[in-house]
Amino acid sequence: MPRVSQDHLDARRRQILDGSRVCFARYGYEGATVRRLEEATGLSRGAIFHHFRDKESLFLALAEEDAARMADVVAVQGLVQVMRDLLTAGSEHPADWLGTRLEVSRRLRTDPEFRGRWAERSQQLTAATRARLLRQREAGNLRDDVDVDVLTSYLELVLEGLVSHLAMGLPADDMDPVLDLVEESVRRHRVRASLES
Repeated sequence: MPRVSQDHLDARRRQILDGSRVCFARYGYEGATVRRLEEATGLSRGAIFHHFRDKESLFLALAEEDAARMADVVAVQGLVQVMRDLLTAGSEHPADWLGTRLEVSRRLRTDPEFRGRWAERSQQLTAATRARLLRQREAGNLRDDVDVDVLTSYLELVLEGLVSHLAMGLPADDMDPVLDLVEESVRRHRVRASLES
């Protein structure tokens, strides 16, 4: 029997993740049955579960991939840019990412075992946000009257609020000024030298 190349295995895994992302976004975790996963990926259950132990492992792989992608954006541009990307129709997987994020939030509330598995993985975004804020503080761009951990929590809460706003189907076309305000609220305000002598 011929060996399957690593490139082929990687491509098959990518196909499973991409199809499953759409399926979870459309039907939610519970509604993403094995039959629907097969239809969305174009593969058999045997092929899907050859790469992933079970449906939860597949879902966690998607959530981890999203967290890693967000952490990459945060490292370079900050958490507010992640929020802006959510609002941009042209960004990669905005609706599908939102579906995954909402399912993570729901399962965190209702599934203690999932909460435990996710806790090990969820620190990536927090760590990236905190590191970015520390770099901004060292560069003199971040306000210094509030602890970095407090600012990190603040930005994460804003992200969760935006996700909830989008999940409710509320209009998002007026969010740019709100995100401008959020960004401005964490920046250091320089006192202008008085022109009067």
